[in-house]
Amino acid sequence: MQNSTLYIQRLRHLLQMEYDNEKEEFRLQTEKMGIRRKIRRGICWYPVEAGRSYYNSLNQFVVEIIRTTTNKEDSDDDIEHLFEYGKPVQFFSFNAQYVNDDIKDKSDIKYYPFSSTVSFVDGNRMVVTLPSSQSLIDLQNAENLGVQLYFDETSYKTMFHALDDVMNAKNNRLADLRDIVAGQINPQKRNITPMLFPWLNKTQEEAVNEVLAAKDVQIVHGPPGTGKTTTLVEAIYETLRRETQVMVCAQSNMAVDWISEKLVDHGIPVLRIGNPSRVNDKMLSFTYERKFESHPDYPELWSIRKAIRQIRENRKKGENTHQKIARLRDRAQEIEMSINAQLFDEARVVACTLVGSANKILVRQRYSTLFIDEAAQALEPACWIAIRRASRVVFAGDHQQLPPTIKCYEAMKQGLGKTLMERIVDNQPSAVSLLKVQYRMNDAIMKFSSDWFYNGKVESDKSVQNRSVLDFENPIMWIDGNELQNELKKNYLNEINEENAEEHEEIDFKEHFVGENHGRINKAEAELVLATLNDYINKIGKERFLEERLDVGIISPYKVQTQYLRQQIRKREEFRPFRNVISVNTVDGFQGQERDIILISLVRSNDNGQIGFLNDLRRMNVAMTRARMKLIIFGSKSTLSHHAFYRKLIEYVEKYE
Repeated sequence: MQNSTLYIQRLRHLLQMEYDNEKEEFRLQTEKMGIRRKIRRGICWYPVEAGRSYYNSLNQFVVEIIRTTTNKEDSDDDIEHLFEYGKPVQFFSFNAQYVNDDIKDKSDIKYYPFSSTVSFVDGNRMVVTLPSSQSLIDLQNAENLGVQLYFDETSYKTMFHALDDVMNAKNNRLADLRDIVAGQINPQKRNITPMLFPWLNKTQEEAVNEVLAAKDVQIVHGPPGTGKTTTLVEAIYETLRRETQVMVCAQSNMAVDWISEKLVDHGIPVLRIGNPSRVNDKMLSFTYERKFESHPDYPELWSIRKAIRQIRENRKKGENTHQKIARLRDRAQEIEMSINAQLFDEARVVACTLVGSANKILVRQRYSTLFIDEAAQALEPACWIAIRRASRVVFAGDHQQLPPTIKCYEAMKQGLGKTLMERIVDNQPSAVSLLKVQYRMNDAIMKFSSDWFYNGKVESDKSVQNRSVLDFENPIMWIDGNELQNELKKNYLNEINEENAEEHEEIDFKEHFVGENHGRINKAEAELVLATLNDYINKIGKERFLEERLDVGIISPYKVQTQYLRQQIRKREEFRPFRNVISVNTVDGFQGQERDIILISLVRSNDNGQIGFLNDLRRMNVAMTRARMKLIIFGSKSTLSHHAFYRKLIEYVEKYE
């Protein structure tokens, strides 16, 4: 138990550290980092051109930005960009030539003195809001135009404001929830008659009933493959039988899209605030903007707004148009309020990101229940933004999987990485419902994760216990390149020409540093991953592999390693028929996904047992539990055995070999 006000005060201090660190990092990045490196990091598009401009349904002046690169190295297929709805961006241009890795003179870069906000992203097309029509003229006249992510001041300000509200709350619901989270007050339960849900398993059914009984807070803790989303959707559906409307939030747009789509499939009317990151007609149809534009009164509103703009543009010097514009603006506001009221009245679920819950169109909106999905990935200050609108809160997620992203090591070390969900698990264990039956993995793949992370409480459903690709095969393997080094050289040196033989002989299974940020890569291990995958596909049979639509995930904690693996798969003819079923990504990129076959390249191989952020075992938990039927782990046993977790994992895998 801790003083609730003091802990919020400390949390604010840690957020300030993160803010200062990220702002300084952005400054250095802007001043020192070359364009090509920004592109590789997914924080920059270059070159781009300004397309058509228009006023959107929210009466914002927007412009289409088209990425025009013809360089395959910078294509969207290879680099996961970080542009998404709501992110601030800054435009730049320069007169120098774009040569090799950089421009000739960084002093030639011109950053435009205005920031914009991403409204929509789809492939190589982005729509951004602009502050004025003059901004558009500047962009249209620019040479060598580019756009990069800008420091997200707004999100931080919103979080600071939320923490101030929580800290100052007295004798109200927000103060109660703050004190419950801190362990100063115990959460209360309603006396309800438990409901039966034959389509759910026992722990899922118990979780839904606990949500319905909770007066204050409740957690649905869903380990991998246990049907957390299914349980959460059922809990929301049953809550809506008792309440008119609920709010559903998550940290990322992708997570909001996922739960929203499941709710729509369940027949629940959803109003999505903010544009979806997965672009299709189904997702767009329940967004606020699309519903607003589709309203029968919208054409009149659009005409009035257009008339106001025309009056301003055509106003003659000395002409008094103030009263005419004021009358039109009043009528526009009346129509807008009417449309908004109808849209919110029709919705049973209002869905948005945690930061998006501060959107001005949600002003004065209150909800009996707030559901926060993927709560274990959300910074605590972000959660409080949405909690201010709610009387009770239901969290869903797994704090043994991916944590929030924090850039300031000292802030993380001092506790900023501890999520609100974790805090409640520690302070209010009676408010936690653990889902215990998983439906994804072969039992051998699941069991180590269950024992290490969930105290052995997670079990496999009978339908998946023995699932496998091939009969009588080991579902889980560990391959150490150092142990196979001599055999690998023998097999592959025969396949290369004499000119390259010396180069290949020098390759070993040690990790190497790449670039100024010291990204880790292990090319020899990557080659071993690809050779193993090719052999396994041949063992299964190429025709059977394609007929049964088997899919493969290759995961590495290191981005440089994933980029190298992607390049090699694209180059090699043997993988051509299977490219559409082979995904290569970092651990973060595979969160929430699953594949029939998973190969994990751990990269780290050195003489002193250093493993870097492989120390974050939650990431390894995510990586291992993506596999349905076959899991192959590649890594140096001698390096990783210095850590107790990996030592135990190696011992566990060896029992199956």
